[in-house]
Amino acid sequence: MSGFVPVKTDATDAFFRAFKADAKIDAERYEVVAFGDSVASADELLELVLAGIKRATAALARDYGEGKEPLPAVGDHVVLVDGHNKPRCVWRTTEIEVKPLVAVDDAFAFDEGEGDRTRDWWLDAHRREFTREAGRKGFEMHDEIQTVFERFTIVWPRLFADDWKGPRLM
Repeated sequence: MSGFVPVKTDATDAFFRAFKADAKIDAERYEVVAFGDSVASADELLELVLAGIKRATAALARDYGEGKEPLPAVGDHVVLVDGHNKPRCVWRTTEIEVKPLVAVDDAFAFDEGEGDRTRDWWLDAHRREFTREAGRKGFEMHDEIQTVFERFTIVWPRLFADDWKGPRLM
């Protein structure tokens, strides 16, 4: 991200501890994530999450593994931060699939909640994003590139949680 890399801080640790106390769970491990490739896009995509629209994300499989962050797994907890690394919500991963980029389906594109929510829009946007990443990191981008498709549910704060019955406030 343009000068911004989401990281664990005292604030994200405190946020996750507050979630664990409220949810009465004993989880220890969590990741910190921000969406997009700039501060502005991180904030914009966060708003889609908080509004209940965005419930999926995709990343290149090559960004995970030995010497890198671990591949997400069902049940993982993630603290989603804004473009200034301020923690805003916690999600729990509900589904992981690793498959070629071009194998994205209509339902996943809709769940990712961006653009017009169609597969065509999604594929075009991700081709552009991953091509920019390939240029920065020096790898070949192609439609068969292995992609991690992740679905999640917001679990905290309760105001934004998917089982919340009240109005969405941002």
